[in-house]
Amino acid sequence: MNQGKYILAQLMSLINHKEFTSYVDKYRGNSRVRNFSCWHQFLCMSFGQLTNRESLRDTVVCLQAHENKLYHLGLTNSVKKSTLADANENRDWRI
Repeated sequence: MNQGKYILAQLMSLINHKEFTSYVDKYRGNSRVRNFSCWHQFLCMSFGQLTNRESLRDTVVCLQAHENKLYHLGLTNSVKKSTLADANENRDWRI
């Protein structure tokens, strides 16, 4: 049984959240967003990159397989492929 933080949560704790938020505010990444913030998008895409996923579908399926552990990774809800694809398409790439 795991007693500490998951590896992804440990890696994400190295990211300066205030600096990330300043970039999100600068490029208005969270304007007109209800549930899926830029931070959640960053966590999903980082998970896909670090686990060597080949597509958004592969990333989302893997996240859904670990749905009971998403809270420990920093995600509050399960992620849908269309939501992640829309966020990638509409948000500024500089964030």
